[in-house]
Formats: sequence, C-alpha cells, structure tokens
Amino acid sequence: MSLKTLRNTLLAGVAALALALPFKAMAADIDFDQLKGKVVYLDFWASWCGPCRESFPWMEAMHEKYAAQGLEVIAVNLDQEPELAQKFLQKYAPQFRIEYDASGDMAGQFGVDTMPTSFLIGRDGKARKKHKGFHAERKAAYETEISALLEE
Repeated sequence: MSLKTLRNTLLAGVAALALALPFKAMAADIDFDQLKGKVVYLDFWASWCGPCRESFPWMEAMHEKYAAQGLEVIAVNLDQEPELAQKFLQKYAPQFRIEYDASGDMAGQFGVDTMPTSFLIGRDGKARKKHKGFHAERKAAYETEISALLEE
C-alpha cells in the first residue's frame, strides 16, 4: 500500500468516525450540529502535556486571525483535576472555547491516544485532518490546512 493510499484511508476513517458518533453522547457542551458551516479546530489537551504549552499560543493566534472567517477553536481538557487545568489556563489565557472531558469519554470516542491530538473539521461537519502531537516546525502547514478549509 502506498503512503498516499494509506493517508487517504486514514482520513476517510477519521471522517467516518466523526460522522458516526452520536453528537449528544460525545459531550453535552459541544453541539456539532450547531457548528456546521464553520471550520472547527478541535484540540484534546492536558495540563501536564509539554507540546500543549507550545500549541496554545499558536491556537490563540489562529483564533485571532481566522475567527471572523469562520474558524472555531475548541480545546477539550482531559485533566481529572480541574485545578490543574485552571492553573494552565490562567497562564495562557486563551480567548477561544474551552471544554472539559475529565472522564475521557469524548477523547475515547475520537481515538485520542496522544497529547495533544487535534482534528480539523470542515464546514460540512466532516473531519478532514488528524494531528497527533504538536510540532512547531509544522505550524505553517497546519495554518495552510485551516486556510484551505476556510476557502471552501
């Protein structure tokens, strides 16, 4: 199997997963039906995660730059101790949406096994990209993916 075929197969699987999940079962505070028409950057993170400390300023920059064009950044915290998440958030003071999944139910349904893991969801509600980890050297590529979806 070629790398391109493997990549396309994985992306199709991610999209199928996002579409197959019952929206109400994932998280009571995220209504994905209401997000259709927006590009969503859905990020799963934890306070102890080193790469998350790098991703938060970048997500804030993307939020500031693209929110008016329809980008919705949602960061889902997986800490079991809320005070750890609050301390992290006090330091980074994000202006984008924060949700909590201390039980890990939503993360489990999305197959999250790395911190952070992010999904880029198109205006049609389909997951288009899945990123494991946050790699500073890929920031331009991540932004290009966002920009391309915003132009669709």
